[in-house]
Amino acid sequence: MKIKDNLKDGYEILKGNNIFSYKLDCEILMSQTLNISREEVLLNLDKGIKEEEREKYLNLINRRKKKEPIAYITNNKYFWKDKFVTVKDVLIPRPDSEHLVEQTLRFIKKDQSKRILDVGVGSGCLSISILKERPYCKFDAIDLSKNALKLAKINANLHQLSDRIKFYKRDVDNFCNDKYDLIISNPPYINKHKIKYLGSIVYEPKIALDGGLDGLEVIKKVISKSKNLLKTNGKLILEIGYDQKYRVTKFLQEKNFFINKIIKDYGKNIRCIVSTKIN
Repeated sequence: MKIKDNLKDGYEILKGNNIFSYKLDCEILMSQTLNISREEVLLNLDKGIKEEEREKYLNLINRRKKKEPIAYITNNKYFWKDKFVTVKDVLIPRPDSEHLVEQTLRFIKKDQSKRILDVGVGSGCLSISILKERPYCKFDAIDLSKNALKLAKINANLHQLSDRIKFYKRDVDNFCNDKYDLIISNPPYINKHKIKYLGSIVYEPKIALDGGLDGLEVIKKVISKSKNLLKTNGKLILEIGYDQKYRVTKFLQEKNFFINKIIKDYGKNIRCIVSTKIN
């Protein structure tokens, strides 16, 4: 069978299982099967594939039809300007989190050297993306998950940044390493009772999603601890839930943080708060 015939079969399976991105997903999974780029897949639609390749492709299609995220099936995800290894132990990098990178870069000139802390490093996509743009900066990165730290180290090695980022298996409550110019964090912020209703997100690790009964448990810990970890006038850049703006800004102000700006994501939902430690 030709590539185009197998793609068509995949389209029908995924479309029939209400996968909105069925065409793109099939092309990506064919690319994964044949170990060629998606562009090469589309340029070789009349090329035949072997029976074992078709079998492998259909196995991937069957995983996707059960709503398993593409990033876990292919073990990679593009974020900011680069590709990152992804595994089921770690939250999948999302385009909306690129706002954290963008806002951080606004506060650092290209020739500046800043010390930055990443709370809940996950795959390492935030830290690594920033380090690639600012060659004189250094990161400390903490996470409670040993599997997340293992993956972040793999990604740091792949991007040749291991000498500029140090990893610690630590909760933010028990971290007193230094004073930082900036702290960034994409903490768990989903109400624990809502997680099971969020579709394919159930494939992702609960530790990276569960923000407690009100969704603010970890966010409040990060803010409270950042007051001690930041230098005066240091910046705290947080990702938050779409409905948490008022509660988070109130808590920040109670802890003597000035709210610089609140940023919406690509879906026009509140997603990021930039604040400054006043004293």
